[in-house]
Amino acid sequence: PYSLAASQQNLLVTSRGGRDNLAQTFTLGENFVISPTTLNSVRFALNRTDISRTSTDFFSAPEVGINIFSYMPHYMLLAVTNGFSLGGGTESLSTFTTSAWQVSDDLTLVRGGHQFALGANFARWKSLSLANVRSPGQLSIDGTQTGGAATSTGLSDFLLGRMGTNALVQAAPNTLDMTQSYIGLYAQDTWRAGSRLTVNYGLRWEPFFPQQLQNGAVYQFDLTRFQQNVHSTVFPNGPAGLYFPGDPGFPTKAGMNTQWGNLGPRVGIAWDPTGSGKTSVRASYGKSYEFVNGQFHLNTSVAPPWGSEVRLNAPPGGLDNPFLGSPGGQTNIFPVTFNQQAPFSLNGPFLSLSNDMASTSVHMWNLTVERQMASWLFSAGYVGSRTNDIWESTPINNGLFVPVAGAAPSAVNLNARRPLAIADPVNGKFYGPLDLYVTDGKQRYSGMLLTARTNGAHGTTLNVNYSLSHCSGSPDGFGGATTNVSSGYNIPGNPGYDDGNCTADRLHNFSLTAGVESPRFERAGLRAVATGWRLVGSFRALTGPWLTISTGADVAQNGQAGTQRADQVAGVDPYADQSINVTNGGIRFLNPLAFAQPTAGALGNSVRNSIRGPGSKNVDLALTRNFRLSSTQSFELRAEAFNAFNWFQWGQPVTARSSATFGQILTAVSPRVLQLAVKYAF
Repeated sequence: PYSLAASQQNLLVTSRGGRDNLAQTFTLGENFVISPTTLNSVRFALNRTDISRTSTDFFSAPEVGINIFSYMPHYMLLAVTNGFSLGGGTESLSTFTTSAWQVSDDLTLVRGGHQFALGANFARWKSLSLANVRSPGQLSIDGTQTGGAATSTGLSDFLLGRMGTNALVQAAPNTLDMTQSYIGLYAQDTWRAGSRLTVNYGLRWEPFFPQQLQNGAVYQFDLTRFQQNVHSTVFPNGPAGLYFPGDPGFPTKAGMNTQWGNLGPRVGIAWDPTGSGKTSVRASYGKSYEFVNGQFHLNTSVAPPWGSEVRLNAPPGGLDNPFLGSPGGQTNIFPVTFNQQAPFSLNGPFLSLSNDMASTSVHMWNLTVERQMASWLFSAGYVGSRTNDIWESTPINNGLFVPVAGAAPSAVNLNARRPLAIADPVNGKFYGPLDLYVTDGKQRYSGMLLTARTNGAHGTTLNVNYSLSHCSGSPDGFGGATTNVSSGYNIPGNPGYDDGNCTADRLHNFSLTAGVESPRFERAGLRAVATGWRLVGSFRALTGPWLTISTGADVAQNGQAGTQRADQVAGVDPYADQSINVTNGGIRFLNPLAFAQPTAGALGNSVRNSIRGPGSKNVDLALTRNFRLSSTQSFELRAEAFNAFNWFQWGQPVTARSSATFGQILTAVSPRVLQLAVKYAF
C-alpha cells in the first residue's frame, strides 16, 4: 500500500492549493506645456504578473492501482458526488505569466469656447500559461450507477468502483501562449455653447485585433469540409472538417479576422436651466467595445492534437481500469507525443472559431437631473444600455435521442449518437462535444438611480443611494471567463430558449454611508485622547440573485447536462413555507412540487434565471484615528466590524432538481468579523 508522510494525512484538504504571486509595475509620464492654450501629455506603463499555483503531494491514481497515466507524480483528481474530493484541477501545479505595456499621447488645445482633444493609445500584452488542470486525469463518480440521486449513491458507486457520466476527463498539460495588440485613436471637442450649456462630442476608433496563439493551438471546423472528406495539410492525421494555422484559408494564428470598423461615437450635454448654478441637467450617449480576457482560449489548447483530451462515459472497466472495454474503442494514449504526425484521440472536445466573429459592443445612455438645496445635493437619473455581439457558443454535435444497435440512449452510447458519428463513422468518431463560437448574444439594462448626500458640521457626512433596475437577455457569455465545451446554448438555431434575467441583475439596491468625526477639544489632555476619532458606518440591502432550476443530470441524454433546466409546473407556487427541515437543518425555500424533471430526451420549460433567491442586508463599521508623531511620521489605529450586528443570513438554495436536498438552503453567509490594525507611516 502507498504510504503518506505525516504532513499528508488529511487528504480532504488537498483540494486547495497554495499561491506564490509576484506583481511588478513601472510607469513614466511627462506633461509638455507648449503654450498657455496647448498641452501635450505622454504616458508609458509596463505591468508584469507571475502567478504560481502550488499543490501538496500525496499519491497519484496509478500509485493506488488505477490503470491510467498521470503527468503529475503524487497527485490525484477524484470527485465523488455527495461525498468527498481529492485534489483540484485548478489548484494543481501551474504558472501564469502576463506582461503588458502601453504608451499614450494626448494633445489638448483650447481655442475660444472649444477645448479640443486628440489622442492615441498603443498597447500589447502577452500571456503564457502552463497548467495541469486535467493532466492527472479527472476521475468523477456521480452516483448514477446505483440508483437515482439519493445522498448515499455517490459513496455507493465509489465503494463499488462504478463510474457514470464524464467518468474520466484527461488531457496533456495545457499550454496557452497568447499575444494581443491594441490601438485606440480619438478626437473630441468640449464646446461651451453658452453660459448655461456645454456640449461634448467625439469619436473613438478601436479596431479589434484578435488574440494570436503563438503555438498554433487554434482551429476551425467546417461542415462542408467534413462532408467532402477534406483533411488538414498541417495535421494529416486529423479528421475531415478541421483546419489549422498553415492550412489554406486559415486566418493567421488567431482563427478569426481583424475587425477594422469599430467606431465609437460619444456625445453629451450639460445644461443649467435656471442659471443659478444649483440645478443641472445632463445627458449622454456613447458606444464602446469590450475585449475577451487573456485566457479565453485556455481550453482550446486541450483539444487534439495538442492536449488530446479524452472523455469517457460509464466505462465498463470502472474505477480500476477506465479504458478497459471503453465505448467506441478509446485506448489509453497518454503520454502523447506532439508533432505533425500526432494522433488524434477519439471523441475529442473542440471549440471552433469562425472568420466573422464580431467584437462585443455596448451602447449606453443616461439622463440625470441634479439639484442643490442648502447643504444637500439630490440627484435623479436614468441609465440604459444595450450590449450586442456577446460571445456565446452553440453545440453542433450534441448527442441525439435515438437508439443505437437496439439499445436505448444512455451515457454508454452517447458518442455513437452524435450527428457527425452517424453521418460519417470513420471521421465522426474523432468528434465528441463540438461547439461553435457565435457572437449573437444581446442584453438590455434599464435603471433608475436616486442619490442624496450632504456634508454637515463636525465632519459629518451622509450619502444615500437607491437603484431600481432590470437586466435581461442572452446568457452572460464568455467574454470574462475561460470557456468550456457543452456550456453554451442548449438548442442550435434557437438561442432564445436560453434568454432570461442577467446573472448580476438585482431589482432593488439600497445603500447608506454615514460618517462622523469627534470635535477638537480645547483642553490638551482631552484633545490628546478624544480628538480626531472618525466613525464610518455603511448599510446595504439588496434583492437576491436569480436562480436557474437545473436538472442536475443529463435528462436529455445529449452530453450537455450542465445547462439543462427542469420543468416548472404551472399553477404551483415555486416558493416553500420557509420552515426548517429537521433532517438536515436546512430551510425549505423552494417547493419541490413546483418543479419536475423533463421527459427523457427533452429539455425543460423553465426559464433561465427565473426564480429569485433570498436577498441580503449588512452593516459594516469602522473606527479610525491618525496620530501624527512628526512631520514625517504617523501611525493609524483602525478597528473594523464586518456584519457588525451579526445578522444571520441564509445562503442560496440547492437548485439541482435531481438532488435529495433540492430547494433547501444548507449554507449561511459570513458571521460578524472583527479586525484590528495599526499602520505606521514614515
